[in-house]
Amino acid sequence: MEKNKKVAIIGGGAAGFFAALSAKHHHPGASVSLFEKTSKVLSKVKISGGGRCNVTNATYDINTLCNAYPRGGKQLKNIFYHFNTTDTQAWFENRGVPLKTEPDGRVFPVSNQSQSIIDCLESEAKKLGVDIIYQAAVSSLTKEGETWKIHFSKEPQEQLFDAVIIATGGSPKLQGFQWLKDLGHTIAPPLPSLFTFNIPKNTITELMGVAVENAKIKIKGHNIETEGALLITHWGMSGPAILKASAFGAPALAGCQYNFEIQVNWIGERNTELLFNRLLACALEHPQKSVSKQKAFPLPQRLWHYIIDKTEISADKKWIDLGKKKGRHLAELLANDVYTVSGKTTFKEEFVTCGGVTLDSIHLKTMGSKTHKGLYFAGEVLNIDAITGGYNFQAAWSTGFIAGQLG
Repeated sequence: MEKNKKVAIIGGGAAGFFAALSAKHHHPGASVSLFEKTSKVLSKVKISGGGRCNVTNATYDINTLCNAYPRGGKQLKNIFYHFNTTDTQAWFENRGVPLKTEPDGRVFPVSNQSQSIIDCLESEAKKLGVDIIYQAAVSSLTKEGETWKIHFSKEPQEQLFDAVIIATGGSPKLQGFQWLKDLGHTIAPPLPSLFTFNIPKNTITELMGVAVENAKIKIKGHNIETEGALLITHWGMSGPAILKASAFGAPALAGCQYNFEIQVNWIGERNTELLFNRLLACALEHPQKSVSKQKAFPLPQRLWHYIIDKTEISADKKWIDLGKKKGRHLAELLANDVYTVSGKTTFKEEFVTCGGVTLDSIHLKTMGSKTHKGLYFAGEVLNIDAITGGYNFQAAWSTGFIAGQLG
């Protein structure tokens, strides 16, 4: 890009900030301005991961990485070949932010402080000379010849730019994308993603705080199956297995107004005959012990008692007296425990929506609009979203980096 060219980035979140840094890095002679509608940038970075910032995920195989994205997975493959999780970690560590990988693959700064990431990004912006303008809400965007005119709600009311990168994030309402639709882009209606399941008036909620490491979840009637850790809460169920199901099932679950049934496999083994045989083995090993006190599987004690009670097995029933009928019923419950979900709850600070500018509206090699030259997109404004674990930030870094090349 020629010297004195003007580049605007709309949105001061992770994607917008990274796009601004990329634009200035790849086009040092250009004037790069980042417009943020509030008084703070990187707000979501600040609160993510409980204030620690889950920067990315230590998934290095591109195909496996793409599987974490219910929307955009296949299309992201080429993007990740250009800037992926390895590149993200190298980028921050080369700028003085050491990172660590936790057992579940999530990557955090060693400091356990999201401020380390924010300080790094802001320091880089200052070093490169990115101009950050706060309280600059954009009201509309129009094309004038080869340039773009940005209209602001307040002063300055209008400015001209040679290129514009839109990184305004997701919107809970379709109206929030109307200005982009008016420019000729196709919009997928926004819907909540990453939410927990409400199971009201069910005694399972009395086990709040109980966690199972390897559960399998199936949403009945929707062909959605996930596995992973499951957490019982005072309102229902949460944890990675549930959050994955909410992400992959976002459109379908919205369609049934978040009223559906889930099938929980507490053991992670679907073969009930194998489970029944394990119960028989436990009866042979501990014939005189009570079923409630001698667990046949490594489940939390409170959950084991709950399932025993649900099977209508008395607390003092001995293993030798369990019987085949009760044993098969217990095996069935362990593998196919059904709950009625009615409603959802946003998962902590991880407010994520699916929907936005569809990927067939842009050139994936450049993140540029197919409708207008000089217009680019990055981050959640696109119809890209992922499961929890640092994947959404990775999409922001990757799309922001590529958009900033202004190819």
